[in-house]
Amino acid sequence: MHIPDGYLGPSTCVALYGGAAPFWWISLRRMKRALHTRMVPLLSLFSAFSFIVMMFNLPLPGGTTGHAVGAGIAAIVLGPWASILAISIALAIQAIFFGDGGITALGANCFNMAVVGSLVSYGIYRAISGRAAISSHRRVVAAGIAGYVAINVSALIAAVEFGIQPALYHDAAGAPLYAPYPLHIAIPAMMIGHLTIAGLAEMVVSAGVVAYLQGAEPALLRTTAPGALPDGTASTARGFNAMKPLWVALAVLMILTPLGILAAGSAWGEWAPGDFADRATRQQIAATSQHSAPPVTAPAGLERLSSFWTAPMPRYAPSFLHNESFGYLLSAISGTGLIILICMGAGRFAGRWSAGRQPGS
Repeated sequence: MHIPDGYLGPSTCVALYGGAAPFWWISLRRMKRALHTRMVPLLSLFSAFSFIVMMFNLPLPGGTTGHAVGAGIAAIVLGPWASILAISIALAIQAIFFGDGGITALGANCFNMAVVGSLVSYGIYRAISGRAAISSHRRVVAAGIAGYVAINVSALIAAVEFGIQPALYHDAAGAPLYAPYPLHIAIPAMMIGHLTIAGLAEMVVSAGVVAYLQGAEPALLRTTAPGALPDGTASTARGFNAMKPLWVALAVLMILTPLGILAAGSAWGEWAPGDFADRATRQQIAATSQHSAPPVTAPAGLERLSSFWTAPMPRYAPSFLHNESFGYLLSAISGTGLIILICMGAGRFAGRWSAGRQPGS
């Protein structure tokens, strides 16, 4: 679901940066007062969790791959505005340092996964869970449905963005300049895998983490459950100490990230320009696109924009390492470290900004 550079025309990229920008602004405004000691580790944790879970590629029908996003559980624990920031930070790190998603398309990817994913997850979770007690099984069901629906809505919007490109941008002969497949191909190609495998993965992640928190740290579920009926669960959140088990779980996932490269193939719509000229890859592209053959060469605009940015560790494969699994693990560690540093820096900046605004300061 990470749209690379070259698949969206410049006007589409600008429009989607513009679509994401107001949500980033509102999130930052709302989070300035909330970036205190407890929120900083929470933001770091769920941003890093999203980063890591997106590294686990899952085999999808037709030979492509997909992944969960983590926006569902982030919105349920952090609330929609903090979740938008957390997922956007993870996506920005992926694009800038690892080439997973394009720089020109970062606005689109953040709009699809961070903004839409967070708002849809939060709205569905609140609607289904209602005033149920924190320990209620209803909240587990609500979380699972919220995660499943949110990732599929995000995938649908990405499919539409792909699918409108041939109509918006083409040369005099009608050949697409950017994403080559129209809506009637892009939507089924994206949705089949997300309605089945990727959506179920997001459902399991969201429901599973909520079920765990109900027993281990129910206080973390109270932020998005202001009207929850009392059920005798104690508020036990104590900053970093309360989240040690979650950080340990994140570390375990990080160690297991090399399993994420076992799935063969690439995600639909994330082909490199050279793939269009490779016979085997062309067959795979056609097989997952209703047997519609791709262009013989990469579309001109795609070819031009694809080199807009060269990531230091493209495709999570540091150039100085020859072991693919270790390179993937090192990328996971590096990305997580960068996320923690960014969140800590944001918290410190917000603290100084708030102190500077105090009367008489």
